[in-house]
Amino acid sequence: MENEKPSTKKIIINYGVLLGIASVTFSLIVYLTGMYKQPHWSVGVIGFAIMIFAITLGIKAFKTKNNGFLILSDALKIGIGIAMIGGIISGIWNVTLTTVIEPEYTAQVMEFQKEKMLRDTPDMTEEQVEQIYAMTDKLQKPPIAFALGLVGSLFFGFIISLITGLILQKKEELY
Repeated sequence: MENEKPSTKKIIINYGVLLGIASVTFSLIVYLTGMYKQPHWSVGVIGFAIMIFAITLGIKAFKTKNNGFLILSDALKIGIGIAMIGGIISGIWNVTLTTVIEPEYTAQVMEFQKEKMLRDTPDMTEEQVEQIYAMTDKLQKPPIAFALGLVGSLFFGFIISLITGLILQKKEELY
């Protein structure tokens, strides 16, 4: 008697929402502590670790429900699905934060980065810094920032899923 493969939909939704909530919570902590103006490199590492954790848990949950078997295509589907849902939730939060809660968020970050650039690269003229600032400002508009964040989430979700799937894959023997 052949076992039916478990549905990936419920796992994707559950762990995608988990990733979204964890990412929003971490972002909220960064915002409330004021670290967003001068982020330490560890902020990015922790955010990436949250994504790795949620995707890996989701893939492992599927493998457990599938009697210990996992093929790479299922791992990729689950991981990318989790990353997509988490990215959408996180993107909605970021748009809300930067347009409703703290409309000056982007300007504050950009001003700090501009001062840092002038300080760290003294050979760069103020006009060059302004050009970079103007281009970066365009990329920070809510629809573009949302889209870029989602694309980044999907890209890293793919990479994490690929590595996790390759490590955890176990094909069912058919004979």
